[in-house]
Amino acid sequence: MVVESLIKNASIFLKEHNIRSSGLDAEIILASIMKVPRENLLLNENLIVPRGLIEKFNFAIKRRSQKEPVAYIIKKKEFWSVDFLVNESTLIPRPETELLVSEIIKFINDDKINILDVGTGSGCILLSLLKELKHAKGIGIDISNKVLNVAQKNSKQLDLLGRSCFIKSSIEKYIAEPFDLIVSNPPYIIYDDLIKLSEDIKNYEPLVALNGGIDGLDLIKKVIYKSNRLIKKNGILAIEIGNNQYRRVSKLLEQNNYFEISKVCDFRGNVRCIISTKK
Repeated sequence: MVVESLIKNASIFLKEHNIRSSGLDAEIILASIMKVPRENLLLNENLIVPRGLIEKFNFAIKRRSQKEPVAYIIKKKEFWSVDFLVNESTLIPRPETELLVSEIIKFINDDKINILDVGTGSGCILLSLLKELKHAKGIGIDISNKVLNVAQKNSKQLDLLGRSCFIKSSIEKYIAEPFDLIVSNPPYIIYDDLIKLSEDIKNYEPLVALNGGIDGLDLIKKVIYKSNRLIKKNGILAIEIGNNQYRRVSKLLEQNNYFEISKVCDFRGNVRCIISTKK
């Protein structure tokens, strides 16, 4: 069977299972299985696909029809123009988090800094920052060994092992010399709202990386409180937050002697990132 027919049939099948991005998903999955850029497939629609790859493709499409995220099926997700390894133990990197990385870079005058990434996950935030800040070093902490293993692999893939380190620890228990920059994309979804998430998220992504407790601020509060003892004076604290959390988080920062220097909105106008500095 040729590429065009495979993608067309898979797209129809996915659409019947209420997958809105059916055509795009089919293209991405086939490109990954064939180990070629997606654009190459579209330019070679009459290319014959070997039977073995067709079987793998059909199995992957069945997984997607059950709402499993494409990133977990192909085991990677593009972030900051790099393909990061992901699996079911890590949260899938999102465009909103790229906004955080982009805004942080604007406020770094000297890239010889030490960075702490709290709840590092796949390591996408820390490693993207290190990719841009050529003389920076950083530590990513997380409570999951499986997650840290993924972050380590991503660091090796980006040739950043010499400037990054990943440690198993919660923010409450972590002790270290003060950092120039602390960054975090902590869980911020209200517990009662978890059930409202799409099937792609609630049935597959790790809830521990999403659950922000009763008010959605459990981990955000811990990051702000503990950062007081982990950040240098005039250091930067950068946090990603959820919708409608800006006023409460801004107040928490002020109460803990942080001065807000920037906030970033998503395409819907919701404040999603706050950049502040230690007074």
